[in-house]
Amino acid sequence: MERLALLGGLYSNYRALAVALDGASRRGVDGIYCLGDLGAFGPYPDRVFPMLQRAGVQTIQGNYDNSLALGLPDCQCGYTDPRDNYFARLSYDYTFRNTSEENKAWLGTLPATLRLEIGGVRLLLAHGSPRKMNEFLWESTSPDPFLNYLLDEAQADVLCVTHTGIKWHRALAGNRHVVNVGVLGRPENDGTTRVWYTLLTFSGSSVAVEFMPVFYDHLALSDDMQAERLPPEFIETIITGWWTTCLEILPHKERARGRF
Repeated sequence: MERLALLGGLYSNYRALAVALDGASRRGVDGIYCLGDLGAFGPYPDRVFPMLQRAGVQTIQGNYDNSLALGLPDCQCGYTDPRDNYFARLSYDYTFRNTSEENKAWLGTLPATLRLEIGGVRLLLAHGSPRKMNEFLWESTSPDPFLNYLLDEAQADVLCVTHTGIKWHRALAGNRHVVNVGVLGRPENDGTTRVWYTLLTFSGSSVAVEFMPVFYDHLALSDDMQAERLPPEFIETIITGWWTTCLEILPHKERARGRF
């Protein structure tokens, strides 16, 4: 049996990252992987880098990481709504100013995807999708034939992504799986302050998927955000668990679960 911990969307939430890394370590995982977007949304982006490196976390690039490494003018987040893009720009500009040149250079060394094979099961880690780093794979708009197509094209049995900020898992025929591992950076628009990471357990050819809640000092994080003068809309999400920004990209079913 082999067990992996998969972390998505850190968004500079070093407080949640510390709790998740401790939890994964106590569960005796065989490896920890981060699916990208180390910065964005939260305070003190440079704090997550040494934590990942000390824990030996293998990390791939998200769209944020790619933009920071290349010095691009925006986060390549994939939003289309002007209000969403306004807040994305505020977040990106803050993160760019507060990420060291050394850490930007390190982000540039990260791969866009990562392939593993465990017990004959082929696993692909990507940020948005195998096709595009900032593609949104939503549960409600990803029918089984489309997911099987992605797996066929990727030559994988298990596909793990993040980017949307909302976790989900689809088990498909033939022992195939598509998993959105969730994010550590902010709550998933469900009115709770917890965040999530994912455990994958491989036993022979079978794969078990478990979503792990992370309870951390969210009020201390909101204090950090206020000290850094981050937008009050971002802070409200951390305190209430409801998204106040990046809402227009949500499909109808996912948005209907939220407050706004």
